[in-house]
Amino acid sequence: MFLQSLLICSIVIFFFVTGFYILALKLKNNSVADIAWGLGIMIIAITTLLANGSSSPRQLLITALVVFWGVRLATHIYMRNKGKHEDFRYKQWREQWGSKWKVKSYVYVFLLQGALMLLVSFPVIYTNSYSVGAHGVFDRMGTLLWIVGFYFETVGDSQLMKFKSKSSNKGKIMTSGLWKYTRHPNYFGESAMWWGIYIITLSNLNAWWTIVGPLFITYSLLKVSGVTLLEKKYFGNKEYLQYQKNTSAFIPWFSKK
Repeated sequence: MFLQSLLICSIVIFFFVTGFYILALKLKNNSVADIAWGLGIMIIAITTLLANGSSSPRQLLITALVVFWGVRLATHIYMRNKGKHEDFRYKQWREQWGSKWKVKSYVYVFLLQGALMLLVSFPVIYTNSYSVGAHGVFDRMGTLLWIVGFYFETVGDSQLMKFKSKSSNKGKIMTSGLWKYTRHPNYFGESAMWWGIYIITLSNLNAWWTIVGPLFITYSLLKVSGVTLLEKKYFGNKEYLQYQKNTSAFIPWFSKK
């Protein structure tokens, strides 16, 4: 059942990311890939729920959590990027790839992102492939952790947008609100939500191996596209260096001040 669901999702996501690639070519802006991320995983959740013809409380719960997350994230990124130029990461890659940027964008941005959507979604695909048992302790623990993560991601994003909307804050570092306890509350929240979904999946102990999903997203946020990449942007900034000394990078904790 899992492999069948994975195959169906792979086909759906292939056409989905190809559509967003065509849109990116038309707009000449690969930043639309960021919007596609949440929507793509949301589509995977809905597809697996419908394809397997069952809708247990656990399957409905995990699908609802993913849909709620996906819509919120896609809407936030759309509003954040609206009217702005292409993100510095994609612009840098476009310049590096030169005349091959169209092909490499399709492979390394969109097709690769589609594959990673599937990987991160392993707990969701597994849960929606096997309807097992009634609600239990794993469901409650996972949902609670998801709510904590959603709070940190949503409130963190909102606080940062309000901070950046004020012209008087241009060039300054956000150090208040949730950003006082972690330099990346939104990334911490994202990771926590996926660990919450994994814990729900553990209601079926045979699903233990789907841990590759939350492990990958956490590693990516810490070492690849999240904390590490963003903080390179502030290299040499004295205000940010002080902020780094006083504030936890990822897991929320009290300031050292």
